[in-house]
Amino acid sequence: MPDASKQSPAADPLRAHGGFADLVGYELTMWEEDVAEVALTVAERHLNRSGLMHGGVLGTLIDTACGYCGCYAPQGEPPRRAVTLSLTTNFIGAGQPGQRLTARAQRSGGGKSVFFADCTVMDQEGRVVGSGQGTFKYITPRA
Repeated sequence: MPDASKQSPAADPLRAHGGFADLVGYELTMWEEDVAEVALTVAERHLNRSGLMHGGVLGTLIDTACGYCGCYAPQGEPPRRAVTLSLTTNFIGAGQPGQRLTARAQRSGGGKSVFFADCTVMDQEGRVVGSGQGTFKYITPRA
């Protein structure tokens, strides 16, 4: 895991690093207007007592990708942040140790204060492991 204390103070706090991102081990692999991808390689620490990926990991990937897709701001623009109002998670397949999962989210609507997003999570073979939808509220970052 990266050492958060060694990160540059100029690092963008909206990028997926530090805190919970490091704890779970996901990374933001693509982020542009209305679209985001978050990826994770399933490890032993992500497994439940049945030896399958814990459902909370899938929910985390969906929540994170959906949240990022509505908050993109080009370089030099004020950052955008949001909180989750609701999240629906559909468990379609079981994540296995060693699988590389990618959650791809697309902003599907919204306005000035709330946005909606849809997400599909696939493994490296293109099989769908899960999907979800979320509703998010924009917030003002604290100084």
